[in-house]
Amino acid sequence: MVKRWGKDTIAVLMTGTAILAIPSAAFSQAGTQSAGQPQNLLPAERPAAQPRPARPQPAPISSEPVQTDTAQPAADQSEPMTVDTRIETDAQRLLTEQDDATTQFAWTLAQAGELVDVIRNIGAEGLDPGDYRLPDLNAAIDAGEGAQLNRTASEIFAWLVEDVRDGRTPMDGRKQWFVVDPDADRYPTQEVMRAALTSGDISGTLMKLAPVHPDYARLRDELAATPLAKDKRRKLIVANMDRWRWLARDLGSQYLMTNVPEYQLRLTVNDQIISTYRTIVGKPGRTATPQIAELVEGVVFNPTWTVPQSIVKGEGLGNKVLNNPSWARTKGYKATRGANGWTSVVQQPGPGNALGLMKLHMPNKHAIFLHDTPSRGLFKQAERALSHGCIRTERAQELAITLAILGNASNTEEGRQEAAAQAVEISAAGKYKIVPIEKEMPVYITYFTMAQDIDGKLRSFPDIYGRDKAVLDSFEAPRKANRSRVTGEQVIPIVFDGA
Repeated sequence: MVKRWGKDTIAVLMTGTAILAIPSAAFSQAGTQSAGQPQNLLPAERPAAQPRPARPQPAPISSEPVQTDTAQPAADQSEPMTVDTRIETDAQRLLTEQDDATTQFAWTLAQAGELVDVIRNIGAEGLDPGDYRLPDLNAAIDAGEGAQLNRTASEIFAWLVEDVRDGRTPMDGRKQWFVVDPDADRYPTQEVMRAALTSGDISGTLMKLAPVHPDYARLRDELAATPLAKDKRRKLIVANMDRWRWLARDLGSQYLMTNVPEYQLRLTVNDQIISTYRTIVGKPGRTATPQIAELVEGVVFNPTWTVPQSIVKGEGLGNKVLNNPSWARTKGYKATRGANGWTSVVQQPGPGNALGLMKLHMPNKHAIFLHDTPSRGLFKQAERALSHGCIRTERAQELAITLAILGNASNTEEGRQEAAAQAVEISAAGKYKIVPIEKEMPVYITYFTMAQDIDGKLRSFPDIYGRDKAVLDSFEAPRKANRSRVTGEQVIPIVFDGA
């Protein structure tokens, strides 16, 4: 049942017991910038939330179960590009058509003097002034305006753009980080330099490249307040500030973000956290959850689960299902044996399904997705690195219905009410169904060991995968130039994520 609940919320009554209240502010047309953050940045600005452009679908939207829950990466090249693959394609192109960061612009002595001030103060952004050749710049200034100053100032400013915009840590320091930051395409180095020199505001133009997320500002303030004597804490702050620069400067008007070491998922709309959910993430080692950015294509209510062959054959489940039909029915398993002797097992929708009552359809080469679980008691544990890589989410039905509403292309109250009613009905029917997400809904799976928690308190989180050391080590090493935007790490698709 769906109803209005005062003037500021929509209430959704689910299964007669749970009430989900969604603030009406979540449905406003355009996002707003966080308080105190720079606005009107250079060429690209955050657009209003829009319906997705037409593109090929991975499969027809259907009420019939399809084999989407295997861990095998898709081989069909006609499938739509995900956030990662689309940006990675652009990044690979840019490796051969690079934005020439060494292009020289004409610098005045006054502009070069302001660049000196930028370098001296860059420590406030968690970057090291020693990386930016201040003695060389001072020598060029002493030599006067001309080729030497133009070359030196242009090179140094380009380095600053790259580090403020993209982060200082090279790819070999970003363990299992498969997010490709689009900001180098949105704010090309030469366009930023041209804008800075044209406006004369060297510092202001550069600082507009910094992340706009309030968590970055919180870390920056904490760095300023932390005494130099607390070196270990300062280094941890700096490492996590840099992690924000690895993401897009602006994450969008609505998105999901989960911080793996925190075991929490946030749904954010128009810079407001609408709701939070406890999560279960991958165990350390080969099953550790990678960091990715994807788009939700749809919400799968009452999913099926195609059991991997490592369990069907390796653990003998196929023979057990075929030889014990009564037991198989109680567990919801259906087995099919082909003419070649190959056995496939699919677990049907139901409360005992290994994926629970919901999964998010977000195609990606890692076979990672967010889903429900029948083992909900595990959410009570403090340490929840227990899965095979995917993100298990508490209150998954609530999340699914909320996304079905937010993903509806209609910007009218009537359209939202109708979407909510349909989602509740589909969820309660107990049958497999995909509800497409028409408005863009990114999912960011991140890894911050210092960040604001869901209550707004700045906290440190256990480095459950040991990923801090590589970042910290990179800051101790000389700055690396000509860094790749694409990781060379191997993609390891998950092979099982039941229960």
